[in-house]
Amino acid sequence: MTVFISIVIPTFNRLPILTKCLDALEAQRWQGRYEVVVVDDGSTDGTIAFLQSQPERFAHLRLVCQDHRGPAAARNLGITSARGDTIIFIDSDLVVTPVFLASHAAILEAHPGEAVFTYGRVVNTCNFDHPESEPYKITDFSAAYFATGNVAIARRWLEAAGPFDETFSLYGWEDLELGVRLKKLGLRLIKCPEAVGYHWHPPFSLKQIPALIQKEYERGRMGVVFYRKHPSWDVRMMIQMTPLHQVLWGLLSLGGLLNEKTMAPLLQFLIDRGRPQLALEVARIFLNWYNVQGVYAAYREVNP
Repeated sequence: MTVFISIVIPTFNRLPILTKCLDALEAQRWQGRYEVVVVDDGSTDGTIAFLQSQPERFAHLRLVCQDHRGPAAARNLGITSARGDTIIFIDSDLVVTPVFLASHAAILEAHPGEAVFTYGRVVNTCNFDHPESEPYKITDFSAAYFATGNVAIARRWLEAAGPFDETFSLYGWEDLELGVRLKKLGLRLIKCPEAVGYHWHPPFSLKQIPALIQKEYERGRMGVVFYRKHPSWDVRMMIQMTPLHQVLWGLLSLGGLLNEKTMAPLLQFLIDRGRPQLALEVARIFLNWYNVQGVYAAYREVNP
C-alpha cells in the first residue's frame, strides 16, 4: 500500500513561521504523493497574497480560505478539501525534518487496513532562525492520545468518528475530544519519534503573561465543554477538574500568592540571563492555577 498524504494546516496571522513550515514540507525526501492543504482562517497579515505569489516555491501547496472561525472549523474544511487517503495534522508554527513524511508513511504502510494512527515527536523551541537545533527536553513529553500538533491518520477513520466539534469556540480540547471518539472506535496509537516537528513560539517575556492567562481561562472553560460531552474520570483528569488538582496547584501557588505580580522579578531575572524557556516553565505555577480556576468557574455556571 502506498499512501497519498494530505497535510492539513490551519493558520491565522502566522506568515513568517508558516513560510518556514512550508519550506520544510517542500524539502521532504519521501518520494510518495502528497499535498499541503493550508486553510487560512481569515488572516490579515498578507498570508493569502504571499502564498498565491509563490507557486514555484510551494509546489505542493493548495490554499483554502475561510472567515475567522477557529482551528476546529479550519481543520474540518481542510479535511473536506483534501484529496489524500491519509491526513496529517500539524500546526502552522511547526518546522519538520526532511524525513518527516517518510517516517509517518513507513509505519502506516506497514499496517495496511489496521485501526492505527501515528503520533510524531514535537520539540518546543523559541529559536526562529534554527528551530531544528533545539534538543528534545523532558518538558516536551506528551501523554496525549490524539493531538493535532503532529499526527497521521487514515481519512476513513476521521469520517467514521465525525468532524472536529466546532462548539469548542475558545482555546483548547477540540483535538483531544475527537481523540475520545477515535478511541471508542478501537484505534491504536503508534508512536513515531522519527517524525520530528519543531514547534516554534516567541521567546517568553512578561508582556505575554496577560494573553497566556486568558488562554488558560479559555482552556478551562472549554474543558468543561469537553467533560459535558464525555463525563468520565479520564476527562476530569485531563481538564484538571478534580480535588487533587485544586489542592496541588493551590499549594504550588500558595493559594494564589505566587502570581504574575509577585513572580515577575524572578521571571525577568531568568529572561535577562537567557533562560526564557525556564521562565515560562516557572510561570506555569500560576498559569495552571488560573486554568483550574477557569474550569471550576465554568462548571459552576452550568451546575449552579
